[in-house]
Amino acid sequence: MSHAAYRSRSLPATGNFTRKWINVLDEETADLLSFMDACNMFIDEAVKGGGAALVHCQAGRSRSATIVTAYLMKKHHLAFTEAYQRLKSVKQDVQVNRGFEEQLQLYESMLCQVDTSSALYKQYRLNKIAERYPELQQVPKDIFANDPALSSSSEVSYRCRKCRRTLFRSSSILSHPVGDGASAFSHKKSSNISGEVQCTSYFIEPVQWMEQALLGVMNGQLLCPKCCSKLGSFSWCGDQCSCGRWVTPAFQLHRNRVDEIRQLNPTK
Repeated sequence: MSHAAYRSRSLPATGNFTRKWINVLDEETADLLSFMDACNMFIDEAVKGGGAALVHCQAGRSRSATIVTAYLMKKHHLAFTEAYQRLKSVKQDVQVNRGFEEQLQLYESMLCQVDTSSALYKQYRLNKIAERYPELQQVPKDIFANDPALSSSSEVSYRCRKCRRTLFRSSSILSHPVGDGASAFSHKKSSNISGEVQCTSYFIEPVQWMEQALLGVMNGQLLCPKCCSKLGSFSWCGDQCSCGRWVTPAFQLHRNRVDEIRQLNPTK
C-alpha cells in the first residue's frame, strides 16, 4: 500500500505512505461530493504508480464506501447503482447513508466530474448552506455570482425594467422541474384558463449585489441595487413557484420586473 485516504474528524498517526485526510462526518447533511474529484485523482495516482490505496473511515461502511463507489463510477464509466453493487459484492457490510447516495446520483448526473458551473451543483451547494442557515456566521462568498454590471459578456443578460441596470446572466438561472400548478398546493388555487402552467419568476443563484440583503435574515425582498424598485424575494426556507414547484432555497426575480437582453451578431 502506497496511499491512504481518511474520512474522519481526527488525523491518524503518520506512516511511510502518502496520506489524504478529509474532515467529513458520517451525516446525511455532510458534503462529500465536493471532494470526489480530488479523491479520485488521489486513488488513481496510487494505482498508476504501481501501488494501492486504502480508503478508510471510522466504521468503514459509509464515507469510505462513498468515495470508492465514486471512483468505480469514474474509472469504469458505471452508473451509481452498478458501481455500488460491485462494491457490495466484495464488502457486504457497506451502507452509504441517504445523503451520500443522493450526492453519488448527482455525481452521475454531472458525468462523474464536479462541475462548479453546473446548475445542478450550484443548487446542491445552496441546499447545503440552507440546511445550516441561520447558524452560519456568514454565507460563503463563492456562492455569489459575479455582478454582471461590473464586466461585459456576450452571454444573455437580464436588466431591471425600470432603470436598465444589469442584474444577472443566463448562467445564473437555476431551472427546476415544472410542478403541478395550483393542484400541488391546495391552499393556492390560481391557474390560467387553458390549464397551462407557467413560471412567472426566474429562480437564480445569489448575485454579489444581493449580499447585504441576505446576511442574517431568513427571507426578505430583493430590490434593484440602483433604483431600489422591488424585483422579487428570497427565502432560505424555500418558496413556491407559480408552476407549483417548491424551490429551496429560493432567490426569485419576477419576469415582469426584468428584461432579457441578447447580444446581436453583427451582419457580415
